[in-house]
Amino acid sequence: MKIILASASGVRKKILDKYNIRSDVVVSNVDEDQVKESLLYENATPLVISKNLAEIKSTKVSSKYPDRLVLGADSVISLNNKLINKPKSREEALEILKELNNSKHYLISSVCISKNGAMIWNHSDQSELKMKNFKEEELIKYLDKIKTETLLMYGVYQVEAEGLSLFEYIKGDKDSIMGLPVKQIMNYIKQYKK
Repeated sequence: MKIILASASGVRKKILDKYNIRSDVVVSNVDEDQVKESLLYENATPLVISKNLAEIKSTKVSSKYPDRLVLGADSVISLNNKLINKPKSREEALEILKELNNSKHYLISSVCISKNGAMIWNHSDQSELKMKNFKEEELIKYLDKIKTETLLMYGVYQVEAEGLSLFEYIKGDKDSIMGLPVKQIMNYIKQYKK
């Protein structure tokens, strides 16, 4: 069975490939900022925002591909239950790192599977991360190693690369932290096939 991944994330596609989950990529083109803004206006928590975005991406693509299973995904950072967005510039990336510096925060990864334009399954996973205490110049040096394009697309830390050095500890599933709680997805797909 081949699913559709409603995400432009190369990392998510690699995770599916690693676990032999065959997938086609169809980008949802959902305006994430608009969705986040509207949900924040309603005082939604980072968890609710993450779940909603995964569902919107999944159902949008699913309505165009009836009878196919479509996987939508979204990851957000939650600091004291406040949403930390992806940076829109290198300056903003530095401000975000300064905010996360020496603090415990959570990375929430939500996934949703839809069929015929409606959600049929979803799951959210929360990982706990504690960033080390850095001087501002150390954070600037770290950011200098990351291409702007990568920073704006994937956020301030790439746990699969340079970002690992930022943390005192990481509690959680590695694949989930990279954007896809793949074990739960595999379990659902196995049950679905029965």
